[in-house]
Amino acid sequence: MEQESEGLLGNIDHYWKIIPTHHSASYSVDKEMTDIKSVKVLTVGKHHQNWKLIFDCPNLEEITLDQPTPDQAQAVSEIKSLKRLRIKSFRTKDIGFISTLGNLEEVSLEYVSGFSDLSPLQKLSELKALHLENLRKVSSFDGLRGIKNLKYLHIDGTLDWKQPIESFSFLEDLPKLEILSVMSVTLKASFPAFTSLLRLEKLLEIRIPREILDSREYAFLEVAKPEIIKGFVNETSWPLFANKDYTDQGYVSLLGKGEGRIKRNHPDFNRKLKAYSEKYEEFKQKAREIISSR
Repeated sequence: MEQESEGLLGNIDHYWKIIPTHHSASYSVDKEMTDIKSVKVLTVGKHHQNWKLIFDCPNLEEITLDQPTPDQAQAVSEIKSLKRLRIKSFRTKDIGFISTLGNLEEVSLEYVSGFSDLSPLQKLSELKALHLENLRKVSSFDGLRGIKNLKYLHIDGTLDWKQPIESFSFLEDLPKLEILSVMSVTLKASFPAFTSLLRLEKLLEIRIPREILDSREYAFLEVAKPEIIKGFVNETSWPLFANKDYTDQGYVSLLGKGEGRIKRNHPDFNRKLKAYSEKYEEFKQKAREIISSR
């Protein structure tokens, strides 16, 4: 996970204290520690010989498990003082070892495979920020239900593999959620997939790229939460047309998965833009009808 404050994920410093992924190697457990009582951050992996030093650090708050062994992962469950945990490139049948870490406030699972049940995370009553990236066997996120203090949630796949999501209904049980960030995913649910957001009174931002969802879903989100920030540019709605003002691009892209693009020199360029705008307004009206009926 990249934690830089500005970028595709927007400003996230308010939600994360965990060190950026590419800095984690600097905190190797095999590096010399002159004052072990002052150590708060360590990185542990299968190549580290002195990894059991984690038990000698009384003030340890953060661990990155980078390609860990099963023994290393299990051992971390004994360090009750942990507030931040990142697990990278690990295969496991379950993540039950996390459930004993009741003081965790931030968790990042990156390229963790072999398991499908996220419910151990429900035991983390202090969890405020959660980053889930490339979880190959996970498609149901119902295991996140009931994490009452969660404020930030990011779900992502990769450029060549989209994280499947069966449903977003679990969101209705995240009452303090402020940021919902979704990137390379495949949504399996039928429209409307985001009715659960109607119950999220604390929501401040929805961060979803403009080509991920069906255009009807963007229209629904715009109507359901008109006042909050959407996308990645601090606007309250997604732009219907991308590159519209950049003549050197030669085309504009329409909002929504599969909507395509229109060449600027097409003889029906303006008519096509108008037709799409009218269609989108119809989607918004349909969304209003769905919301008012609930």
